[in-house]
Formats: sequence, C-alpha cells, structure tokens
Amino acid sequence: MAGLGVALIGTGFMGKCHAMAWRNVATVFGGAPARLEMLCDTPKDRAAALASRFGFARSSEDWQTVVQDPSVDVVSITTPNALHRRMAEAALRAGKHVWLEKPMALTLADAEAMAALAARHPAQVTMLGYNYLRSPAFQAAAKMIAEGTIGRPHAFRGVYDEDYSADPTLPWTWRMTKAEGGLGALGDLGCHLVSQMVTLMGPVAEVTALTQVTVPERLSPDGPRAVENEDSAFALVRFVSGALGSFATSRVAQGRKCRLQWEVQGSDGTMVFDQESMNELLIHRRGEAGFTRHLTGPEQPDFAAFCPAPGHNFGFNEQKVVECRDLIAAIGGAPSRGPDFAQGLAIERVIHAMATSDGQPVCIRETAHEDA
Repeated sequence: MAGLGVALIGTGFMGKCHAMAWRNVATVFGGAPARLEMLCDTPKDRAAALASRFGFARSSEDWQTVVQDPSVDVVSITTPNALHRRMAEAALRAGKHVWLEKPMALTLADAEAMAALAARHPAQVTMLGYNYLRSPAFQAAAKMIAEGTIGRPHAFRGVYDEDYSADPTLPWTWRMTKAEGGLGALGDLGCHLVSQMVTLMGPVAEVTALTQVTVPERLSPDGPRAVENEDSAFALVRFVSGALGSFATSRVAQGRKCRLQWEVQGSDGTMVFDQESMNELLIHRRGEAGFTRHLTGPEQPDFAAFCPAPGHNFGFNEQKVVECRDLIAAIGGAPSRGPDFAQGLAIERVIHAMATSDGQPVCIRETAHEDA
C-alpha cells in the first residue's frame, strides 16, 4: 500500500519538526513511508533548497497550487497564524486532510468557521499540533487520573512560562499584533496548557482572567511600535465537573525556557508534571510521606517504539512523530485522538474567554455558528 502524499507549507521551527515526523514515522511505527511530494515557502530559491534538504520531491512558492495538487493527500500547515484559516479551509475544500499547527486561528470567529467547515467535510481528517499531549509521561498521567489513581480530581494548578520576549530591548515582531499574531502568550503558550488541562480535568465551564502587557512598546525598523496582545495572563477556572483551577502563562518570565508545569490534586493523592523534566512524573498517594518519582520507560505509551531501555529520555521531536502516527491512523479509519478542529475550537473558546474577561467571569459556551 502506498503511503500518503504529503505537502508541507512553512519551513520554520515547526515546519522542520513536521518534516522530521513525516520522514521518521514509518521507521518508528511501521507502515508505508509517506510520499513527501511538495514543500512550499518563499522565496522560490529557499523553497527549492529546503525541499532538497528535507527530502521533498518538488517545491513551490504558491501555496494555492500546493493544496490543489492531485498527488497530495494531506497538508501540513506551519505558517504564521494569520494564514491558518485561509490555508486550512482551502485544503479542506480541495479534499485534503489537514495537520495544522496551533493556535487554530487569529480570532474565535475564524476558529468557529473552520470547525463548521470541517464538520461539513467529514471525509477529511483534521488535527491540530498539540504535541505535548503525546509525551509518554503525559499519556501515562492522563490514564492514571482517569482510572482514579489519585481519586476524584478537585483542583488543577497550571503554568506555562517562557522568556523569549523577556528582554525589553528585543525588537517588535508580527507576533505582537492582533492582525498577524492574534492572541499573545495565550495563543502561543497558554493554549498548550489548556489542551492538557481539559484532557486531565474535563471541559471548562467558566473563567475569570486578567491579562498584562509588560513591555507596551518595542522598536521596529520604522520606530517604536505598540505591543497589541498580552505578554502574560492569569485566570481562575471552574470546570464542568465542579473542580476548580488556577492558570498562568507568560512570554516574559525571566529564566523560564519551557515551564509547562501542572499539578492535579485529588481526593486520594496529587500528581505533578513539568515539561522541562518531561521524562518524569511525581505522584503522591494518600498515606505516603511524600512524592514518588516515576521515570519514563517502555511500559509507558509509545516509549518502547523509540527505545527499549527505561530512563533513556524521550524528546520534543519524538512527540511530533507520535502525533503524526495518530494522524495517519485517523486517516486510515481509526478513531481520532485529536485534537481535531472541533476539539480545537473548545480550546480556542477558553483562551479567548481569558483574553476578554478583564476580571469578570466568562461562561464557556459550547455551540458554534455556521460558516457562511
């Protein structure tokens, strides 16, 4: 059986990550190797050079041509946020499956329209790039919590901090505008934390949040430019289950590189995870004196496919290979492990509610409007 024909649009950090996943997924998990058909970027010379380097057969600087190409079955989209809706919708209308990096869209209205369109194309599989959900430690944690290892979860405390914008002398970029970047720390980082939060705790009923712009103005080639979206956000959360939570995210947290950290407190114990130590879980059970450290190993989901030896660490790019495997399986008819566009819309509703709360409670609604 021939492998899927793949197109990649965008070749930055996550574009390279997608390319590695497509090249490695058959090696790790078996099955037919993907056919790397087309790579798209600008200018044309860059696209051609990276197509050769990444192993794609052809290149183009015209993404519309790429999504229409008959050799392409699935389109990986790793472009800046403002292009997500146009490209994803064009790919769906062309009959392609879509693997789209987060955030889903610039605005909640865009995300609602994308989810509505995907619902009208049920033969096409959609997946959003929430690869942190695929780490063996997180998968093990989700399973244990669902099975009652720490009893009934009643409290969640989560934070996702990085410092890539912490230096106030760093120049202004498109990421700091609503027209090109959409949300700030919430769209770049906080959505990852929400994806893990709802996986562990169930859907969100209500949020009360505040946001902050720490560096209100940055220098650009044209002079000072305003920072239009949030550098940090803080929220209190009420889940549909009745459990409560706290949430914080920042792109200006000095010294923090990838502090995606959460704690779930339950009636019979507590579980702790930190992405900067992504190969371990800390678990406390009622009656124990403290926490037990659990290292990743082949007994945890998907670890053994990469390495048979316990304690030999998993990594960021390996998570993407697992995500790619799940996408291929869903295209082949297996149940989707998501997040698809419908599940992604639920994440978008939470982060956009946080962005607009301004200290007032916001209920999370569940119905999407129809795409015009």
